[in-house]
Amino acid sequence: MKASTETAPASVAQGSFRPVLSLWALVLFGLAFVGPTAPYTFFGVGSVKSQGHFTLVYLIAMFAISFTAVSYGRMAAAFPEAGSTYAYASRAIHPVAGYLAGWVMILDYLLMPMLCVIIAAVTSHKLVPAVPYLVWVLATAGTITWINLCGIEMTSRATMIFNAILAVSIVWFVAAAVRALLGGTGEGTLFSIRPFYDPQRFSLAAVMSATPIAVLSFLGFDGISTLAEDAKDPQKNVARATVLVCFVAGGVFILQTYLGQLIWPDYSKFSPIETAFSDVGKLIGGPGLFYLIAFLVIAQAWASGITSQASASRLLFGMARDGRLPQRLFGYVHPVYRTPIYSVLLMGAIAAIGAALLDLDEAAEVVNFGACLGFMAVNVCVLNHYLIRKRERGITRLWANLVCPVAGFVICFYIWLSISPLAMRLGAVWTVVGILYLAFQTGGFRRKLDA
Repeated sequence: MKASTETAPASVAQGSFRPVLSLWALVLFGLAFVGPTAPYTFFGVGSVKSQGHFTLVYLIAMFAISFTAVSYGRMAAAFPEAGSTYAYASRAIHPVAGYLAGWVMILDYLLMPMLCVIIAAVTSHKLVPAVPYLVWVLATAGTITWINLCGIEMTSRATMIFNAILAVSIVWFVAAAVRALLGGTGEGTLFSIRPFYDPQRFSLAAVMSATPIAVLSFLGFDGISTLAEDAKDPQKNVARATVLVCFVAGGVFILQTYLGQLIWPDYSKFSPIETAFSDVGKLIGGPGLFYLIAFLVIAQAWASGITSQASASRLLFGMARDGRLPQRLFGYVHPVYRTPIYSVLLMGAIAAIGAALLDLDEAAEVVNFGACLGFMAVNVCVLNHYLIRKRERGITRLWANLVCPVAGFVICFYIWLSISPLAMRLGAVWTVVGILYLAFQTGGFRRKLDA
């Protein structure tokens, strides 16, 4: 594997990334990608599926995904490169494993910006139906792409602004919920164990069946690792930021769902369940909070679209720099903006065209296929690199080098098995295409990929 652009062709090596992101800039980037208001989307479905225990579900999901977050941090410390999952698997396992891990993650990273554009455009069109849906698609995709073309510092500033907006909304919701509960709404108390355990409704099977829904809210924390070459002191800060994002986001998710369940304890009366959290907001804050939550769905989609597009472009760059993808297209970094501009433009085009042609359900089905496989690969990387190769097997190292990766792998494998048959078929087709492209690169597997 080529460690820097110095060995790349001249056309590729015209620019390089600028290490400007601090620890907290990385954390804000990760929070924007994950989305601190994710429960707004999943609250109704998760509450019904868990039989009123969605707060407990988020608590379980937070600890479940934190195992894989630790593994990402371990690999970022070992190989602080832009390629993330691809780079880790290439270095820690084998170049072919890296290529395949990167290829399946490309599917996830390609779809995430498109999903965000669809969500933002659909919600904007509902709020302002006079503006055609296609106009909202082009405006959203175009602006997100422009922000990323301007460089990682512009992207970082944009994520800070969106996080500030989302933080204000969360404070508003929490304040309104506290006031309503003290006034006798819902459970009429701020302290109750029922969101975590209601003996009349508790079912372990129901709680576990809802856990994959909550895990969806955490997808994107791995995007921090793609910014290793944009970060200051990446060996330490990427690892810290990845774990911090999981716990900060998880804490916010738990707080929002806890208050939501106290405000509206009877989950059977959501109608429809897709707008459950908006209905909770309307109950405690009137039309103002109802429309704010709708606006926040748009703001969250914009924030996630910006960060997911930035992450996708850097994954493509990492693979192109090593010759796994066309270098002149994906490996070029603009010498002024320090951005892989061709990758960013491609992401923007795919997001706009896909959002114009597909609906949300069709696009969302396949996201978890690549994400879960990529997460499993990173956990295997930790086992192979630290436990087997480096033989770091002391008592103090077993937690990070054995317990976390094994637990992370098992949990991700369980979630992957719950993916719909349609997503499995589409993911399988994408994987086969990747294998065929690898065969083309290696002359029918006659040539080895360089490490």
